[in-house]
Amino acid sequence: MAYLKGAMEYEPVIGLETHVQLKTRTKMWCGCANVYGAPPNTQVCPVCLGFPGALPVANEEALRLTVLTGLLLHCEIPRFAKFDRKNYFYPDSSKNYQVTQYDRPSTREGWMEFEFDGEGAADGIARVRITRAHLEEDVGKSTHFDRHSGVDFNRAGVPLLEIVSEPELRSAEMTYAYLKTLTQLLAHAGVSDCDLEKGMVRCDVNVSVRPKGETRLGAKIEIKNMNSFSGVRRALEYEIPRQIAALRRGETLRQETRRWDDDSGITEPMRTKEDAHDYRYFPEPDLMPFAPTESWLEEMRARVPELPLDRKRRFVRDYGLPEGDAEFFRHHVELGNFFEQAVKAGGASKPLANWVINTLVASLSAQAKTVADLRFTPGQLAELTELTASGRISSKIAQEVYTVMWDSGEAPNSIVARLGLAQVSDAGAIEELCRQAIAALPGPVDDFRKGKVAALNSLKGQVMKLSKGKANPQLAGELLEKLLRAG
Repeated sequence: MAYLKGAMEYEPVIGLETHVQLKTRTKMWCGCANVYGAPPNTQVCPVCLGFPGALPVANEEALRLTVLTGLLLHCEIPRFAKFDRKNYFYPDSSKNYQVTQYDRPSTREGWMEFEFDGEGAADGIARVRITRAHLEEDVGKSTHFDRHSGVDFNRAGVPLLEIVSEPELRSAEMTYAYLKTLTQLLAHAGVSDCDLEKGMVRCDVNVSVRPKGETRLGAKIEIKNMNSFSGVRRALEYEIPRQIAALRRGETLRQETRRWDDDSGITEPMRTKEDAHDYRYFPEPDLMPFAPTESWLEEMRARVPELPLDRKRRFVRDYGLPEGDAEFFRHHVELGNFFEQAVKAGGASKPLANWVINTLVASLSAQAKTVADLRFTPGQLAELTELTASGRISSKIAQEVYTVMWDSGEAPNSIVARLGLAQVSDAGAIEELCRQAIAALPGPVDDFRKGKVAALNSLKGQVMKLSKGKANPQLAGELLEKLLRAG
């Protein structure tokens, strides 16, 4: 928080309203496709355009994803929820109202933990309470040209989840970390693709400042329709010191809505902030309340995946992995599952993690493939690591075996037997190769005898070359040193 130097008697208080497009095939109230990039006004019908007499029908998958999100965020799931009309007049709202949830939402009173090393966190973990995650519909998109404007209603009626946090974020960096974790969680659970470039995540930022030690909130300034996390961070880095400077000049801040101009790097006033009564909320008369049964809720609880932060902690605890490896498997779920299956098949966790994170990822990336395309199984990768650990093959030969596995799916033991790749551990055979290496490389021999211990590596490399990678490298090193010291 370098921008607060010299102004530490004030502290920022930040809350977010994050709008996330749900991953459904169709819109919230009709059968129009929920797709991105279609020609303007081609995915519309009388329902999503709000024609008189057209009646909505709720999308059950959107209801499921809403409750799933509530469970992910440790929310209470009420047994009664309803939809409301939020009335306002704007060109991109074909109905002149938005169907949303007001006083009886589908989820409420939850929390989310995320990694953050700064003010507002303890031991690298921050927790922010979630006020609610309620379901609503999106509106159209206005485009402004030189002398006229146009509205595309393809997005009208697309299901949105508005996730409202309590005002417990304390900095621009903490807000950024919260948003990153929230969207990773929702993408991980299949709630949304959270593609910012397609407008699937947008947020309104509510920020105020107050004297440190004060419990009352200052005047709430809303920065509207932010569509990038870095933009949110930059907007806060501008807006927080702007409010502090205004208070220091003796000005009175008022509740208002501002917009962020990313090009100029400033926020600009749009209008005074509306209160709830300005929207004249009333229950949506064309939709029944939502009253989930216990059996329906049980189905949803069964869909809740392991939370990413819990997964990371478990990989460190159960498999003894370093934080970096566990972080990788936290974000790459399929590879993490493959790794776990290999461990359960009998492989050692740390060598397997190295194979997956380094070798397997490189192979998949080079050939633009996924885990589902693999020809070999987790058990076969475990078998390969065991062959190396037991000394039956060297690490170099293991790479050769892996290449054959990748191409054919043949088991490692079978490859080693068929190609005669087993590591040579016969002391007599390796000693003969050591003598040949000593005879071939008088320079390193002389260096070693003069005290340059590292010269032994050149001789060992020659032994491995002569054995075509099959010699036991540890035994080769021991025998070389013995022969050299013997003179």
